[in-house]
Amino acid sequence: MRFLKSMMVAAALVAGAVSAQAAQCGNAAGGFEAWKVAFAPEAKAAGVGPRGLSALAGTHYATKTIYADRNQHSFHLSLGEFMSKRGSGAIVARGRGLKKANAALFASIEATYGVPAGPIIAIWGMETGFGAVTGNQNTISAVASLAYDCRRHDFFTEQAIAALKLVDKGVLSANSVGAMHGEVGQTQFMPKNIFAYGTGGSLSNKETALRSTANFLRGHGWKRGAGYQPGQPNFSAIQGWNAASVYQQALAIMGKQIDGN
Repeated sequence: MRFLKSMMVAAALVAGAVSAQAAQCGNAAGGFEAWKVAFAPEAKAAGVGPRGLSALAGTHYATKTIYADRNQHSFHLSLGEFMSKRGSGAIVARGRGLKKANAALFASIEATYGVPAGPIIAIWGMETGFGAVTGNQNTISAVASLAYDCRRHDFFTEQAIAALKLVDKGVLSANSVGAMHGEVGQTQFMPKNIFAYGTGGSLSNKETALRSTANFLRGHGWKRGAGYQPGQPNFSAIQGWNAASVYQQALAIMGKQIDGN
């Protein structure tokens, strides 16, 4: 009896160890299919339903996404080089025109969220060229591949769970496409941010995307009427949008130029 009990305890420990190690990250495509099988129970335990789990099962290893994630060279450029590479002059010039053409919309956004047009338009231009290039990468495969990849496993595991829940809700589908890291819409929202700051409707819609972007900035501490250059109160909200210092500074500069102050 004592031997049997010991064997049962040992079996339980082994099972627990296997479960704890079930969804191991990897650095190459070879382990992705096994990771999907192991990750599915974790996703289900986190609240993902049948549609989301089906989307997970249908994902493929996104080789281009992994390559892009490991080769983000532009963030290592100087500020001047980065702004030149991103075409800041063209973004500002077109952004000023879009501010005038959509004056009522931006006035409404500022009245609601306290965020002026400049930084929102700068984000819009930097992310997708004002909606022209939103990406063609399968969104669920992208975030699943990044959740599997060891480089940023923890961060993208949360994004993958959020994306699968968005499939359950009908906001995304197994066939949704976006940018390389799973960003979607005209200002490129990550899945978790859709839950937290999306204002309803499709982020491929201009007004929804711009209002959601303003809501994101407000959610990151934007103070109505305060400045948003480095050292000013609202720069920290811009920092919340992207972790790269050159990106943050470029947004602040272009936003100021678009706002004309």
